[in-house]
Amino acid sequence: MLVKLTSRAWSLQVLALLHAGVPGRQAPLLAATSASRTSFASSLEHLVQLRLLERNPGHGHPLRPEFRLTPNGIKAAETAGRIVNAVPDDGEFALLRRSWTVPILALTDTPQRFSSIKLGLATITDRALSTSLHRLEARAWLQRDIDTSRRAPFPTYLAVNRGIEINRAIDLTA
Repeated sequence: MLVKLTSRAWSLQVLALLHAGVPGRQAPLLAATSASRTSFASSLEHLVQLRLLERNPGHGHPLRPEFRLTPNGIKAAETAGRIVNAVPDDGEFALLRRSWTVPILALTDTPQRFSSIKLGLATITDRALSTSLHRLEARAWLQRDIDTSRRAPFPTYLAVNRGIEINRAIDLTA
């Protein structure tokens, strides 16, 4: 579910804003996210398809509907709120909006090999995983160590600094 949820750039922030009490109308949510209209609309539609959001019946205009959280959406919004609060800096938040950042950090609370991360994220390609790992390592959210205790040395990845904060925010609901 985490992979599906984070596949749209603004999904986590929309859920976190609704959890924080921002009205479920498009204008206040759009203003709070600073997203483009197209990207924002895509994220809203995605959340509706995941059944985390629904139109609030009897509220809003047909062209400008009001949304509310579903019961599953309430749980997801609590997690999204914790994740977003772990990254208060706008510069770092851009990395959080990337598709694979949160799912990778969710799997790296203990040292993990490339292959085990890939196995945990069944739909990710080698290139996407490699690129994401490099981005997270460059931002110091992930630490790469070479394990030389065996005959063939191999790298392991571990969430650190802001990455472990995000991991703990996710793990609280598990």
